[in-house]
Amino acid sequence: MSDAPISHRQVEVFRAVMQAGSLTAAAQALHSSQPTLSRELALMEQRLGYALFERGGARLRPTAAALALFEAVQRHYSGLAEVQAQARALAQAEQQPFELLAQPALAHALVPAALARGPAAAVSITPAESPLLEAWMAEQRYDLALTERAEAPSGCQAEVLADRAEVAVLPATHPLAAKPVLELADFADQTFISLAPNDPYRLQIDALFAAAGIRRELRLQTHSAATVCALVAAGLGLAIVNPLTAQAAQACAGAQLVVRALAVRIPFRVVLLTPLHRPRHRLAAVLRQALLGVLEPAPN
Repeated sequence: MSDAPISHRQVEVFRAVMQAGSLTAAAQALHSSQPTLSRELALMEQRLGYALFERGGARLRPTAAALALFEAVQRHYSGLAEVQAQARALAQAEQQPFELLAQPALAHALVPAALARGPAAAVSITPAESPLLEAWMAEQRYDLALTERAEAPSGCQAEVLADRAEVAVLPATHPLAAKPVLELADFADQTFISLAPNDPYRLQIDALFAAAGIRRELRLQTHSAATVCALVAAGLGLAIVNPLTAQAAQACAGAQLVVRALAVRIPFRVVLLTPLHRPRHRLAAVLRQALLGVLEPAPN
């Protein structure tokens, strides 16, 4: 056996001959000539130190050593095919839009500012409320999700990006707008605009007022925090909403809407959900940093 290793080209020629059954057919498959392939095989046998084929007539008969070597070669090419298939799949994934799932309030008040900080890329934004959001993330349907719930669905990792507090929103002409911080008692007998009856913040807010024995005038309710702020800006009542929606609404409503802190802290969290069993999109880390850039520094 020669000290010189066999080359990749020689292995390719050997494989083609084994598959085609003849030098002529192998030469056609490799777009080469029969004498060229014959020389490569002879050099390969010289380097190996044993014959791979029994020559006789137009066809080559593989030896037992050739058959054993061919099995090893096929395993190599099978592994290479898997690598190529994975590489193609990753290339296709890179070309797919980034799939972002978000609760409506976050899709409205946070996502646009974050995307403005990131690179220009194809992003598909889907708003969804709980428990549908958690169910879709458990099924690994989206690259990332934004929610206000800190519990991670099955198959996901949860990261708290911001921990803030709910705020009060008032019409700018309301007498309570003169106060920098509102107590629960300030809402007594005031017209109050609520979120939907099954909203977790609505339930928490109602429980606080009930525990304090404070009665409000409950006339309007809606599923959307943005709509709550629009109703407040129109002078239809007071409300308690998340600080991101309040900030965005104030930017749109201008002098018609004011935002005030609450004496009682009602936590508001922005939570990033990452699927653990979905190929990680290259934009995931970029968007996470953009979200942190929008959320920091958090106001006290």
